[in-house]
Formats: sequence, structure tokens, C-alpha cells
Amino acid sequence: MYVEAIERVDPYVRPILSIVRFYGSSEIIPACSTMFFVNEQACAITCAHVADQLQKANTIHRHYLQFKGEQRALPRDRNGQRRAEELENKFGMKPETVIRMRNLFFSCVDQYQDVRYHFHPTQDLAVIQFVGYNQIQYTSCAQFLRDSSRIKPGRTLCRLGYPFPEFNNFRYNPDTDDIEWTSEGKSLTPRFPIDGIVTRLRAENGEVVGIEMSTPGLRGQSGGPLFDTKGVIYGMQSVTRHLHLGFDIEDREVIVHGRKTRVSNYPFLNVGQCVHVDIIKKFLRDLKIKFYEEG
Repeated sequence: MYVEAIERVDPYVRPILSIVRFYGSSEIIPACSTMFFVNEQACAITCAHVADQLQKANTIHRHYLQFKGEQRALPRDRNGQRRAEELENKFGMKPETVIRMRNLFFSCVDQYQDVRYHFHPTQDLAVIQFVGYNQIQYTSCAQFLRDSSRIKPGRTLCRLGYPFPEFNNFRYNPDTDDIEWTSEGKSLTPRFPIDGIVTRLRAENGEVVGIEMSTPGLRGQSGGPLFDTKGVIYGMQSVTRHLHLGFDIEDREVIVHGRKTRVSNYPFLNVGQCVHVDIIKKFLRDLKIKFYEEG
């Protein structure tokens, strides 16, 4: 059903590759998010929460370098351990603290001098704008739905993104105590579509701002397009909501692998929440950014 649509949409959808390191560890955690281009001028949209993390990468690194600088300056005496713990508390250094994040825009433009971010004031929507490029590396652009009255419960739509990172072109460098990209390894990661039906439209202050889907948006699909069988864009995947079904089971005896055991289960329905196409188009108009509509 969506074979031709995916082939039409894929040329302007791109993964944002990220590698993350936590405090006290040299392990590297790969992650992905998604963006898609709306014109030939290197302007793409993604989620505000994705763009916010991209912007914070340098701040996180500077914070850690400041911590390391003060850590090296600590006197080596019998109170060293206590001072080290106080310094960790001062800078909020815990095992779950991110100390380094590197991001890579894959096959978007040949080079760039700067990346500008524009954030929607209320919705999970942002524009990424590359500055100082010579050549774009994507082909075609999004075609947005012109008549949003066609978005009704029961309509089948699809999302495309990069939820399962398989790239491994990175390493930990012990000489610099840092994580880095490499020219070796796998730099690609597979795309993944998921379909569903529109279940509800979400409104705020009398304005429709979101589209709820019967299936979840997977981790890594944030910022990816929501489209129909013709590849026309209806919205953008934002978050997944977890609706409690109320079919709870507590301490029930069941047979598992031929043995009796007691289980509890609290099921939820995971639904995708997408930013509505009208919100996206209005935001682009406000920014005076060129975009295309179907037809």
C-alpha cells in the first residue's frame, strides 16, 4: 500500500545520528532521530525536543570540561575523596549524567558554516536551517496536504524514520578521553515505516494542533513525516502517549514454560501523536520559509 509513497518520501527524509557518553563510562550509546526537508534551500523540520538536544550538545561538553578542569585542580590530600564528591555534586555528575553528545547530519548538505534553529512557541516543532553550504545532498522536497479537512478518524497513514540505529562509525579515544566519529565502520542506518489509522484530532484553545495515530511513533522516528499512500504530508511524528487500558491483572497464577508462576500486568495502548499539517504550514509561513503543497 505504501511502497510508492515511501519511495516518493524517502529522498528528502534524513536521519540525525547521535552518539552519547555518560559520566564514569567509556561506553558509547548510539541513537537516531529524523528530519525532512521542505525546500531546496536546506530547510528541514523536526521536533522541538530533537532540536533542543542538538543545541545543547556544546553546552554539555563545556560543562564537563569545566568540571574536569576543577577536578584536576583538587589538592591531593586526605580530604581528596570528600572534595571529589562535593565537586561531583556541584556539577551534577551522576552515572546517568550525559557528559558528551556528538551529532551528525547524514547526507544533507556538502558542508555548512552554521545551523540555525527556529522553535515553535507552543508545539513540538522546529526548523533546522543550514547556512554556508555549496550543494544539497537530498533530492525533492515535502509536498504538504492542501485541504486538512481530509484528516479524519479512520484514515490510514504512515510514518517513516530511523528507530533502530545500526551505524557504528564511532569510537572512544582514550588519548583524548573523548568519543569521536571515524571513517571506518557502518555509517548507514535503516529506515523503518509504520502505518496506523487516525484515531482522534487534538485541539488546544479551539485550534486543531495534533493528530493521534493508533500505533506508536517509535524511538528515532521523532521528526519524521506522516503521509498518505501518495506521499502527501499530513503531519510530523512528535511523541508517543501511553493510554492505560484498565485491563489490569494482579498476582494471577498462570502456566509459563510448563511451570506455575504468579504474574501482574498493567497494559497500556501506545499511540502516536503527530503535529498537524496546518500548524507546520503556518509556522513556515510565519518564518517566510518556502514550502510546497500537493498539486
